[in-house]
Amino acid sequence: MNLTEAVRQRRSIRQFLDKPVPESLIKEILTDALWAPSWGNTQPWEIVVVSGDVLATFKRENISALDTGQAFSPDVTIPEVWPASLKKRYKDVGKSVLGSLEIAREDLEGRGKYYRQMFSFFDAPVLLMFLVDRDVSLEYAMLDIGSIMQTVCLLAQDKGLGTCILAASINYGKIAHKLLQVPDNKRFVIGTSLGWPDTEAQVNQFARERGELDEFVKWVK
Repeated sequence: MNLTEAVRQRRSIRQFLDKPVPESLIKEILTDALWAPSWGNTQPWEIVVVSGDVLATFKRENISALDTGQAFSPDVTIPEVWPASLKKRYKDVGKSVLGSLEIAREDLEGRGKYYRQMFSFFDAPVLLMFLVDRDVSLEYAMLDIGSIMQTVCLLAQDKGLGTCILAASINYGKIAHKLLQVPDNKRFVIGTSLGWPDTEAQVNQFARERGELDEFVKWVK
């Protein structure tokens, strides 16, 4: 697979096969991803690879927190207000996801089931958690985390693996810190599920949309 194919074919995977990912393959992806660019070559990222019993416990506790209505406590504040054009894109992809699962807008039970799947990281066999030291300037660190995360996602795509970047992985920060044995002087930025995509699942097949070039690019000569 060439780079352009990886960029265009990568998509958020919301249903994974019950198939383990070899540790050697994860190491290969992360070793290559460390060549991602960062501001001043600072490489501020840290990554926790979660799998096995710890991941199973993480999923259970995350869902329990959701079911009991616990307030979110992420280390990085998740935005709640978006400009109208961005909010529309967000809502549109939500409609596509629920539509592919045949979950109607008024189906609260179906939506609840989907959210529980999200907070169990769509049952992926691996979760990669990206974090930075709290002493690091978050403004630049967020750029660097985005850089290495995109690199991981593209490398995973090249290996036939799928990913889904999930705010649901960091919404309950206290649970993550406790289970993953990460001290409070570290800040969880975001996580991504990793595994073999179920290519037959409709939720992994709906048409994706991107804006036109002129929506985002201004030419100055």
